[in-house]
Amino acid sequence: MEISNLRGLSVVFMFIAFAGVCWWAFAPSRKKRFEEDANLPFADGEDENKSDAQKKDNQLHSANAENEEKRDEQQ
Repeated sequence: MEISNLRGLSVVFMFIAFAGVCWWAFAPSRKKRFEEDANLPFADGEDENKSDAQKKDNQLHSANAENEEKRDEQQ
């Protein structure tokens, strides 16, 4: 394989990767999430501006912390 063939294949691969990232970023199914995330710096720390995934993550984190505290108390 010549170096020019390798360079050509790398250009094609990079174009496909670029197109994939653009499709991911601008897909209509992600618009709501990105709009919510864009407003996070302006949030007052209340849960009303958080997405469902962020709320669920916070609940899991709280539950894990409580379980660790209970385990420490039992020891």
